[in-house]
This record gives sequence, C-alpha cells and structure tokens, in this order.
Amino acid sequence: MDPYEVILYPLMTEAASLMIEKENKLIFIVDLKAGKTDVRRAVEELYEVRVENVNVLITSQGEKKAFVKLHPDYKAADVAIKLGIL
Repeated sequence: MDPYEVILYPLMTEAASLMIEKENKLIFIVDLKAGKTDVRRAVEELYEVRVENVNVLITSQGEKKAFVKLHPDYKAADVAIKLGIL
C-alpha cells in the first residue's frame, strides 16, 4: 500500500499529547485495510523515524486507530511539531 493511503491523519487529543510526552507514542487514524506492517512502513517512510512497536484498534465509530511507539533514538514530540499538531 502507498504510505499516503495508509495514514489518513494524526490524532491529537489530551490523552494523545500525554502519550507523546510520556510514552514516545504517536496516534494516527489509518485505513481499515492497513495492517501493522503497513502502518510501520508508512510512518518510517513518511516521517523518517524508526518504529519500535505498533498497536491498532477499531473504534466504535468504525475508524482504525494506530498507536505507534517510536524507537528511543527518536522523539515523538519532534515529529508532532513537524506535523503541526503540538
């Protein structure tokens, strides 16, 4: 899958900002057909970071939410600033 098709948009809530600061995680709304490896590849390619772990869940609204934990060498806050969400 094309990285631009996988990641629809980053999610920024109060809980997400806490995850950025404390757990080095970013949250994205992704395509329903995208798997964990698709999300990992898309984030690494688009934002030039290394991903340590990806967890996904489908919300009650029918959207797929991906929790992306970055490698300790990279800061989620730096990526969030580059995205304009922090």
